[in-house]
Amino acid sequence: MEGSVEAVHSSATHTLTKPGQLSIHLLTGLGVEGDAHMGVTVKHRSRVARDPQQPNLRQVHLIHAELHDELHARGFLVTAGAMGENITTRGVNLLALPVGTRLCLGANAVVEITGLRNPCAQLNSLQPGLLEAVLDRDAQGQLIRKAGIMGIVLTGGEVRAGDTIRVALPPAPHQPLEAV
Repeated sequence: MEGSVEAVHSSATHTLTKPGQLSIHLLTGLGVEGDAHMGVTVKHRSRVARDPQQPNLRQVHLIHAELHDELHARGFLVTAGAMGENITTRGVNLLALPVGTRLCLGANAVVEITGLRNPCAQLNSLQPGLLEAVLDRDAQGQLIRKAGIMGIVLTGGEVRAGDTIRVALPPAPHQPLEAV
């Protein structure tokens, strides 16, 4: 299974929207160099308030460009990086991948998927109704989070738009993604 990187983003401050970059550098065990969420321990403010020593399972945030397409079709004007992702992808069904999947990005970088992004009300500050638009329910009434996935950096390297994404599934049995 292969896809591609559409865009890359980072922000040194805790802002929802991350500006586009020509490239980002992933650092092993830390995340995106210079990004506010980089580190061994959690950096998301709500999680720091609960326990600042918990491991950072949210070093890299990835969103599939197909979500942007879906949102555009529903009248939302969401661009790559607007929802805080570091990497915008195309051609990989990120939400269907199991925990522990490895995404090989470009020549060297490897990100291991830890779980789903749990979207927050900040999305409504971009456009009213956006939070609800990235949430859904399945046939059994279970919540579906569509705002991307989170991961940790196993192998550092440079990532840029146009890079190939290669997917390596973990050994079975597979665990479905849950919010991290």
